[in-house]
Amino acid sequence: MHALTNPYVLSFSMAAFLYVGIEAAIYVWMPTLFASYRGSAVWLATYSVSVFFLLRAAGRFVGAWMLLRFRWDAVLTLFSGCILLCFLLGVIGGAEWAVYVLPASGLFMSVIYPTINSKGISCLPKSEHGAGAGVILFFTCASAVIAPLAIGAVGDSFGHIVYGFWLATAFAAVLFAGSVLNWLINPTQRVLQQHDAVEYSTRSAEGTV
Repeated sequence: MHALTNPYVLSFSMAAFLYVGIEAAIYVWMPTLFASYRGSAVWLATYSVSVFFLLRAAGRFVGAWMLLRFRWDAVLTLFSGCILLCFLLGVIGGAEWAVYVLPASGLFMSVIYPTINSKGISCLPKSEHGAGAGVILFFTCASAVIAPLAIGAVGDSFGHIVYGFWLATAFAAVLFAGSVLNWLINPTQRVLQQHDAVEYSTRSAEGTV
């Protein structure tokens, strides 16, 4: 199967793996991180996961607006950088910062996975989009299982779940680095333009006849 050996699909699949690992740290382990929190924002700690998902939903509108006006690879780089910043502030600043910045990361996560998935399958001919989506979905599901276990294992090994969040921060750093390289080098530009021309321009032209 061409999708299994396509380097672009595999690259986007790995990006999906990293993203899901970052997101899983929030909805699986953030309540544990704030379990002993007694600071000034107890209400936010209590509803942190709900706030995260609310901001992620709102972020879809922000992301859609930006994708209409800016290059997708630049938006991906900006948003993945903001996610990394949120996680760095959360693990360096402790719970007093994490209670604000970790839920806020949802605002920037909303655009990541749909863009990764869309561009990944678009690197293949339309006849192979289903196969490409299947490969990306496999990495997504694998991360949803492996990443929370790894984060929890790191937290147990070092005695506190915050160390597991350092692992999630490392995921965010790798995703950001990959996004920067993708933005600077733009390796998929040729193949995406080629598929757009071959797969969609003919249909558009026929529709205008």
